[in-house]
Amino acid sequence: MKIKASVKNEQLKARIIRSIASSTAIETGQSIKSLETTLKSKSSKFQHLSLAN
Repeated sequence: MKIKASVKNEQLKARIIRSIASSTAIETGQSIKSLETTLKSKSSKFQHLSLAN
């Protein structure tokens, strides 16, 4: 069961990142792909912050 929960959590996180990136892209005119890459990078200055549950 833990494997299924882990996969679901990863999918949820990916969907949240995608929605944040697409929303930001609409507002800023940047590409969704580049914003997703920035959000997924481990060197982000806000990496210590987690997404709300």
